[in-house]
Formats: sequence, C-alpha cells, structure tokens
Amino acid sequence: MKQFFLTMGGVFAGLLLFFVILPFIFLTMIIGAASSSSKQATVANTVLELDLRGGISDQASSNPFAAFSGSGLSVMKVVDTLAQAEKDDHVKVLLLRLPEGGVTPASADEIRQAIRRFRASGKPVIAHSQGFQPVGTVIDSYMIGASASELWMQNTANFQVTGFASNEVFLGRAFEKYGVRADFEQRYEYKNAVNEYTQSDFTGPHREAMTAWMTSIYTSALANAASDRKQTPAALKATIEAGPYSAQQALSLKLIDKIGQAEEAEAEARRRAGSNAEIVEFGDYASSQGSRDGSGASAIAIVGAEGDIVTGRGGGGGFGGGSSIHSDDTAKAIYDAIEDKDVKAIVFRVSSPGGSPEASEQILAAVRTARAAGKPVVVSMGSYAASGGYWISSEADWIVAQPSTLTGSIGVYGGKFVLAPALARFGVDMRGISVGGDYSDAFSPTEPFTTSQRAAFSASMDKTYDEFVQRVSTGRRLPVDRVREIARGRVWTGAQAKDLGLVDQLGGVTEAIGKARELARIPASQSVRFKRYPKAESPWEALSSVFGVSSEAAHALIAIGGVMSDPQAEAAMRAIEADRMRSRGAVVMADTPLQ
Repeated sequence: MKQFFLTMGGVFAGLLLFFVILPFIFLTMIIGAASSSSKQATVANTVLELDLRGGISDQASSNPFAAFSGSGLSVMKVVDTLAQAEKDDHVKVLLLRLPEGGVTPASADEIRQAIRRFRASGKPVIAHSQGFQPVGTVIDSYMIGASASELWMQNTANFQVTGFASNEVFLGRAFEKYGVRADFEQRYEYKNAVNEYTQSDFTGPHREAMTAWMTSIYTSALANAASDRKQTPAALKATIEAGPYSAQQALSLKLIDKIGQAEEAEAEARRRAGSNAEIVEFGDYASSQGSRDGSGASAIAIVGAEGDIVTGRGGGGGFGGGSSIHSDDTAKAIYDAIEDKDVKAIVFRVSSPGGSPEASEQILAAVRTARAAGKPVVVSMGSYAASGGYWISSEADWIVAQPSTLTGSIGVYGGKFVLAPALARFGVDMRGISVGGDYSDAFSPTEPFTTSQRAAFSASMDKTYDEFVQRVSTGRRLPVDRVREIARGRVWTGAQAKDLGLVDQLGGVTEAIGKARELARIPASQSVRFKRYPKAESPWEALSSVFGVSSEAAHALIAIGGVMSDPQAEAAMRAIEADRMRSRGAVVMADTPLQ
C-alpha cells in the first residue's frame, strides 16, 4: 500500500512537471530572452541603479530556481559587478536606493568597500533614503549611505539612527508553564543558542557577549560613517545619539547632503551621467556582463558556502531560494578545485552560523587535502562564520573577515525536548518502546535523560568540544589552553577575533583574492582566471534530480511550494532540516541574532 501511494505520488509529480512546470519554465525563458534582446544593457551614458531595499544574501544561489523566490541580489554579485562597472566607460554614475531598516553588518562593510572602490575610479555615487527606521542594524544602512558622494533623503522621512538594539525571545517560563522540558547541555557558558529554550532572561555571560559584539559593530560602523562624512567618530556619535531628527534637521546637522524625492535624485544622477542618460537596473547590468572570470593561465578557485551546515547532498535544492551548506557538495567542490591543474589557490567564501559537527569535519578534511596538495586555502568570511562555520575555516592558510563578521562561537550544544507531560495536560498520552541498549531511547521525547544516558551524552558533548578546540589549536597555531580560554562558545566580531588571533586580516573577498595570489606566488603583473564552485545545475538537471525517483515525490511536492515563494513551505522545510540536525545530538551552531 505504501509503495502504491509513492508510485501515485510520482505519477502526479510527473504530470505536474510536464503539464505545469515545464511550460512555465519555457514561458519564463521566452519572456526573458525577448526582454534581454529588446533592450541594450548599457547605453553611452548609463546610471547603474543598486536597490538594496529587497534584501540581500551573501552569495548567489547555485539553485537554478532561486530566481523565483527573491531578488537574487547577493554581496558577492555586488562586489563583482561594481568591479566591472568601475572599468566600464558606459557607466557614469551609481544610484543607490537604501533600505529603511538595517543591513547585516558584514554585508554592509563589504558593500561600502565596493562603493569606495567605485568612487575611487572617479565616478560619483548618489544615495537616496526614504527614511532610517530603528530596525536592526540601521547604523549600517546609514554607513552605506555615508559612503556615497551625496546622501539624499525624502522630505517627509525621519532620521532615526540613534543606536543599535537587539531583542531575544526566551521560552523558559512558557515551557515551564506548559510542562515542556528543554533537556539540553552546552559547552560552555557563552554557547547562547540554547538559552532561548532554557532561560527567561539573559544570563550574565549571554549579556556580556552580546553587549561586547554589539558595541564592536556599532563602533566600527560609526567610525566608517564618520570617516566618509569627514567628521570625528565622537562628534558623529554625539549627534546621532541626540536624535531622532526630521529630514530638515538631519540636513542642518550635516548628517545628509540633500532633501528630495527619489525621482529628483534620479534626475540628478542622469544629469551627471550626461545627455540621453538612462537608468539601468543592477540585475540587468549584471546579467549582461556575466561573472568577472578574468583570463590567464593560472586560476583561483572561488568556493561558495552559505547557510546551515548539514550532511548529504543538496539534490537541486527544490524550487525555493533557501540556502544550506551540504557537506558532500561543498567537499566535492573543494576536491574538484584540487584536481584542476590550472587552479593554484582556493578562496573559500564562508557565511554560516554552523550546524552539524560531522558535516563540518567532512568539509574541513577537504580543506586539509587542498593544503596537502600544495594549493593554499584562504577563507573569506561573510556575515557569519561562527561555530561550525569557524570549524570549517579553522585550518585554512589565511582567514579574512569583515570587522563586523560574527565568528568564533567555538562550542557545542545539544539535547531534546520532553513533550509527554505537556501533551498529557490535553489528554494526549505519549508512550515509547525501545529495544537494544540503554541509550537507544536517549532522545525520546517521553522522558528526560536517565543518569546513564546523560553521562554518555555529556561525554559525547565533551568529545566534540575537545575536537573543535584541537582543530582551532592546530589551524591557528595556538596552545590548547589559550583556545579554551577564548572559546567557551563565545561569539566575537571579526575585529575582536583578529586581536585574539582567530582571524588574520580584516577585509572582504577582494582582499582574500589578493592574499591567495600572494600565497600561490602569482605575480601581480600576471592575469588570473576565477573558477567558481560548486557549479550551478541547469534547470533540467535540477528537475531530473527532484523528480528522478518516486521515493522523493513527496519531498518534491513540498518543494514545489517554493515556486511561488510560499513562506510556510519554506519555513517547514527549514524546521525539518533543523530538527534532523538536533536529533543527532551535538550541534555546533551559533545563535544568529541579526537574521
């Protein structure tokens, strides 16, 4: 009977594929081709418009269907495209549309650096804001705007950049009230990801660590904005913290340069670009240019990794735009780069809060192999490279991070939720049966750990923590005792991590590529190619992967919800993946309060 339903599910999925999805894809391709052929990407005087209001990921997705679920804008694409635009004689001006809320700090750092390189080519940048709202790290949105040649603001908008706040939800009291027991352990007191389940308020270490990294991010953003606005950090800090302000007040305090509607800023950008200037959207320009792959006999591999770290393969990733680092895929990407004789060094771009220690170790083993093969590995850290994200980075030849990257979190946690008492209050009885050894039902939600189970689980936690510490000690050439001292699960910013010896250099992917060239002994005068891994699947390969076996039909039908960017479907898939990781015991995962 089960096989019958699976077969029927496969038949249904096949019918859906051929009569709904394939025609949809063909139509999309035809429309896209007609659109691209009917309009030139650049004109003699082009204003390139970069709109950051729709959100931004760290890296472009390798999923061929990701375009259906979002804007497709990524930090790596912004850096790559602006590097091309600064050398393109057609592009005269960059027009920035700023978000009202915050931007992930490390992303803001890297975008600012790319904008400053664009300006250094002699081309102006006009930024327009419809207000700065106190949501997330709004100081970083302002920092991006401050890097422009001119910062405009709408007349009715408010300048509410007065600091940086973060809120946490604690479920400890609710769990206690409803009879849910969060039976977790952590290594050690700064491993705060578990606190949302076990506490009702910040613990001392939790508050200490968050205050420290928030202060580091805030101080860094203020210093950058002050430098770009030609003020001292102390003066800018005093001014913004005395706010909020109206647009007129912000102008009088020299926090912005002009007041005007978006259309007026566009008109000014066109005027500066020259006669018959046209505005070209960033995505259209990027598509017309392609990747900045360069030329030359020597190549540098750029391996991308964004999201939670899990074991296995991506399998096409469904139709949604969500990201995970699948250990088989990422390790294979590194091994492919090792086997390519043209590749002389690897830049490993990591943006991850962590995940499975087994998956992390598999990826780190590939990094070790690359180094043993004589191919230097330089890690470029994105928004996060914490916990498992640091594990996979720890033994690289060189680590580059943004000042505001969240990294470290060298620690581990794990456990389970005991749900039976809570369900019993509603007349639902949960019972379990097990065969085998005492540990066979250790992760049953019916009962807390027994004494022997807890001892065994605690020993496995200690083992994972010790292995993590040892890898950091080996990779960073630090004594084990020193690593234990600065670890304990604590999150650090890139700036703090550099002072501690966990990071070698502050910067972005541009600086990481420069270091990779140096380590590979590629002369600065010699051209270099970039090879990007993992290679994106074509839509046909992804469809084959998703629909190829009937046992995957149910998963495929769920994934189809991602075509329409169904947030409930995407949330369900993420929850399933997270639960799968937790059920394995230890997790090297950092809290991600900026997402």
